[in-house]
Amino acid sequence: MTKSYTTSSNHLEGRVIVLFLLFLFALYTLTTSGIVAYSAICIIPAIAIFIFLALKHQNALFWYIFSINYFVMGLVRYGYIPVQVTIVTVLPQVLLIIALIIHPRKGKNSLGTPMLLAILIWTLYLIIQVFNETCGLPISIGDWLTNLNFFAFYFILAYILISKVINTPENIMRFLRLWAIFSLIATYWAWRQKTFGWDQTEWRWLMSGGMRTHMIGGSIRYFSFFSDAANFGCNMGASAALFYILGLTSKLKKDRILFIITGVCCTYSFFASGTRSGLVCFMVGIFLYLFLAKSAKLTAIVLILGGAFVFIMAFTEIGQGNMQIRRMRSAFNTDDASLNVRDLNKQALKKYLQDAPFGMGINIDEGRIPKFNKFKIVYETSNDSTYVFFWQRTGIVGVYVFATMNIIILLGGCLIAFFRLKNKASKGIAAGLCCGFLGIQAGGYANHILMQYPNLILFYGGMAIVYLLPAIENDYIAYEERKVAEIEEKKRLKQEKREKSRIKTWLTWK
Repeated sequence: MTKSYTTSSNHLEGRVIVLFLLFLFALYTLTTSGIVAYSAICIIPAIAIFIFLALKHQNALFWYIFSINYFVMGLVRYGYIPVQVTIVTVLPQVLLIIALIIHPRKGKNSLGTPMLLAILIWTLYLIIQVFNETCGLPISIGDWLTNLNFFAFYFILAYILISKVINTPENIMRFLRLWAIFSLIATYWAWRQKTFGWDQTEWRWLMSGGMRTHMIGGSIRYFSFFSDAANFGCNMGASAALFYILGLTSKLKKDRILFIITGVCCTYSFFASGTRSGLVCFMVGIFLYLFLAKSAKLTAIVLILGGAFVFIMAFTEIGQGNMQIRRMRSAFNTDDASLNVRDLNKQALKKYLQDAPFGMGINIDEGRIPKFNKFKIVYETSNDSTYVFFWQRTGIVGVYVFATMNIIILLGGCLIAFFRLKNKASKGIAAGLCCGFLGIQAGGYANHILMQYPNLILFYGGMAIVYLLPAIENDYIAYEERKVAEIEEKKRLKQEKREKSRIKTWLTWK
């Protein structure tokens, strides 16, 4: 015991000495280099503690990543994150990958799936882009690496983290419930904007350029705490499809109630966003579910309701006095001005990019393209679509590779939901995530939102869950049965308590 105490004392003395020396070094830095360097030295212990806890508690680090990805754009807008977004989002993900390498998580699933293969094909194409000399500018390895990380590394991170950390039924349901809760918070924020108006921070953001795209033809587009209304609307449209499906297929009453309520709120949100693509995201997701559900009755009901809705929106003026409905109705107008502008932009890009099948490249500083270079016009042309964005930078070949990646991911997920899963609830989770994924792809075709926070980790991470489900379906069934048994036991105990209370009351009365 004495030896143990002595050893402990020596460790404590060592830590005190290290902290004291660090304090002296910080003071020296303050006098020689200023407050910035002094502050950097002072936060070293906090960084060390964070890294230690992150390596030790992988689950907690993942939920931090998941949460911060959802709220990061709002936090940046309000100035709560004064540093680059990548520092609070990407670095923790890298740290979690390191933690998984040091302490690998056991699981029944394998990382070798069609989804990973598809992502690696896209990544390989972007790696080859380092040799792209279309613009005739000096190659910048730094810009190439930055774009490679943003365009490919995020997909790999989302896939690996979900597959190796969220690999239990409990964590999958926690993922979906948190997503639902965050969606409800986003809906509340949009309702607050619509009911009470924008606050000072939101007004400053609108005045700095956001008003041009959020006040259109007398219609106000609400954006909650997302990057913009288009991102908000598409996310809510795809999420609405997901949560309605989860609500229909869940075996647990509380989950059914949560998911249905969330679906309704998400529907409200994509209407409030004034984003026509949000409606398309929702409809595309629901129609895919009709195929995956294999239910003639459900198909008939949805087709009747959907047909009536489309007829009302396309051929009547019902609800025209509501600015959000008026905005949504323009999605059915082939002569809409903004849609025509997008078509004109695409025609112009097609003309300039016909000689650049591999695009401008991702290995240059795009802002430094000379004015006399014809690709300056390509760079400056508005890209109101993720697919157009990649068309500009990676060419028509890149668009086909990117689309192929997403088709492989979706098709593989649909085959799992259609053939491999047997349990109703697990099939519902897989089908819902596939429908949400297709919905957000529809949004990405019309808006530049696929790479925006929080869509990537939600929808691509959600597809990683689909590929994980066949390996753990038996565990999910056991989890579901256990939860149902717990609910039944609580009901039984509650009933017994009620009966005892009645007997006690009757005896007292007697």
